Amino acid sequence: MASWLDRHLPDGAKVLVSPALRAEQTAMALGRKYKIKPELAVEASVAQLLEVAQWPNAKGAVLIVGHQPVLGQTVAHLLGIESQDWTVRKGAVWWLRYRERDALPKTFLVTVQSPEIL
Repeated sequence: MASWLDRHLPDGAKVLVSPALRAEQTAMALGRKYKIKPELAVEASVAQLLEVAQWPNAKGAVLIVGHQPVLGQTVAHLLGIESQDWTVRKGAVWWLRYRERDALPKTFLVTVQSPEIL
């Protein structure tokens, strides 16, 4: 997964990581600079994740290395899904993009990648 991400992430992408050791180990596999963010710890909320990612106003791509259940809850929230109990599997990537078209905000699912299919 790290190899796939390295090929597809823009050079200036921000990598923001939970302070948990397993999250930092995942980020280290990328071989890129990253920042540990306490706001992404195991008990993080959707609001905290979106704030630290500066969604939707971040300048450029932001990669979050975090935890369930907040990753699934955030994906569901951004895609407008009523059920907040979505699961993001370990090692998987959910790539979302925000755009405004005709003055309407839209969140698009670009791709979902799982280590099992790479």
